[in-house]
Formats: sequence, structure tokens, C-alpha cells
Amino acid sequence: MRRLILLLMALALVAAGCGGDGGVAVDKPWARNSPMMASAGAIYMDLEAAEDDRLIGASVDSSIAGKVEIHETAMMGDSTGEEGSMDDEDQVSGAMTMREVGEIALPAGTTVNLEPGGFHIMLLDITAPLELGETFDVTLTFENAEEKTVEVEVREEAP
Repeated sequence: MRRLILLLMALALVAAGCGGDGGVAVDKPWARNSPMMASAGAIYMDLEAAEDDRLIGASVDSSIAGKVEIHETAMMGDSTGEEGSMDDEDQVSGAMTMREVGEIALPAGTTVNLEPGGFHIMLLDITAPLELGETFDVTLTFENAEEKTVEVEVREEAP
């Protein structure tokens, strides 16, 4: 009987470890503090999926921001029609641009960095400046894994 109880306890621990986080690890979530008149902010973090997946959405409480989008900051090519460049009318050679992307690929076992100058979660129509030391929750939506809510700390720089 004792062995049966130990076996059941071990199986319960294994089951809890497999399904609890939906297979995506989140590390170092943070948001940069914002100036008083800013209407936007950004959230950064590291994501690592156990199996191929995609980050397809994010949300915060409406008391934080009116809208949340997944964005990428990238260097625009020159207007010579480089592959992967934007429409000529939207380009300025060597300029940085930010654009909404529908998803971020999360290859299995690879850490994907959401960081300044790259992929990030954009907070639009923020209701108040993001102040140092504040925390708030962001809920991440994945194509395959379960939704995951993590606490974000407002900082001047990455942890």
C-alpha cells in the first residue's frame, strides 16, 4: 500500500510538471519606464518553448493600456527594392521602423529575446505613465501552449 501511495504521488508530481506552464518558459519580463506624456510603452522578456510554437497575442488589464500588439523594430533597407523591404513610399534609407507583426515564431529549445530594438509587446493608449518599481500582469497567448500570465516590473533597463 505504501508503494502504491508513493507511486501515485510521483505520478502527480510528473503530471504537474508537464502541464503547468504550457511548455513555454518566460524569463526576465520587464517594461521600460515611460515619460509623463507618453501614450505607448513596451514589454520585453525571453521566451523558450519546449516544442515549436508561436506567440500570437498578449493582453493587459484595461487600466494599464487600451490596446496591446506584438511589434518588431527593424532597420529599413534602402529604396532599391531589396527583398523583404517595405513599400518604397514608406522607406527612408537606414531608418529604424516599428511595425506590428501577427506572431513571433518560437522554435523548440531556442531562446527568443523580446528586447529593445527587436521584437517586443507594445502597449498603446497607456492610461498612466509606467513608473519605476510598478508591476502589472501581461497574459501571453500561444498558438499551441496554454495562455500564460506573468508579472512585469517597470525598470530603466533589462534585469
